[in-house]
Amino acid sequence: MGMLTPLAIRIGGLSWMPLLLPQITWLDKTLQRLTRGRLSILRIAGLPNLMLTVVGRKSGVPRSTPLLCVPYGDGNLIAGSNFGGAKAPVWVVNVRAVAESGGTVTVDVQGRVHQAVPREIGTAERDQVWAHMLRTWPNYAKYAERTDRVIPVFFLEPR
Repeated sequence: MGMLTPLAIRIGGLSWMPLLLPQITWLDKTLQRLTRGRLSILRIAGLPNLMLTVVGRKSGVPRSTPLLCVPYGDGNLIAGSNFGGAKAPVWVVNVRAVAESGGTVTVDVQGRVHQAVPREIGTAERDQVWAHMLRTWPNYAKYAERTDRVIPVFFLEPR
């Protein structure tokens, strides 16, 4: 945990943060592109993160999204929280499609790129995994309270 992590957690829990999601994502993608993946907003805040690239199930176009991640075993956990918005982020549907087809997604962690097999966390292990994720990002609990949907969680296992 970095010095700025408590501030990031506080800012990330603000109820109006979802309104800024497009701008935050654009800024983070730009920062990562300019630094070849070495810097990101989350990394500056002392939080684990990755750039997820998944091919659109309809468009066939690869799309990249910067995400908070939680190291777990030999891979990473990601949550389709959308700051507790009513809808899951678009990448969730695409990752589900890849998982169902047995394909892979591309993961970039601090400029190190690898393929990963996504697996959606099922009911049996979700409570344990969710508790682990809350230790890194307590705001997931706030996001869960803000929405009626169950926030999907995926494990990205390096291939």
